[in-house]
Amino acid sequence: MEDKDIIDLYFARNESALEETSKKYEAGLTHISKNILKDVHEAGECFNDTLLAAWNHIPPERPDNLFAYLAKMVRYISFGRLDYHNAQKRSANLVELSEEIENHILTHIDDEVKLEGKEISRTVSVFLKSIKYEHRIIFVRRYWYGDSITAIAGIMHMSEGKIKSVLFRTRNKLKEYLEKEGISI
Repeated sequence: MEDKDIIDLYFARNESALEETSKKYEAGLTHISKNILKDVHEAGECFNDTLLAAWNHIPPERPDNLFAYLAKMVRYISFGRLDYHNAQKRSANLVELSEEIENHILTHIDDEVKLEGKEISRTVSVFLKSIKYEHRIIFVRRYWYGDSITAIAGIMHMSEGKIKSVLFRTRNKLKEYLEKEGISI
């Protein structure tokens, strides 16, 4: 079923919207959550919470890209659950990911340049569309899906060293691009 049709089911308050969403997106959304939480059961709970959130937010919202909309929700819910379970101590992998992207890309945004989250997101999307497809896949797998270097190396049939090198270079290119777009680093 097409996303538009699923969204129409939500607007009609037809419960089959949840079933269709599950059929189409459960595996991908659970994968994202599992990479954050490192727990399959917790990831399933977050997926269910995401379905409830979608039911409560559609309508009035009508997302342009249903998967991206749901992925953002499942990430938010998963990070919230992680914070709840680890109030004082975060997972070492999560800290590594957060620090890696923060230290190399968005360490400081100039006070004079106040961009809304959507504008920053648009800028990063434009950048990602400008780089090689293979590099974009590696970057998104690492920083959106939270895949490990080892997992990405397996998916891309490359060495871990090559993946690290691509990520390093892509972060530096992104930093330069953001500066060019007026976001001071």
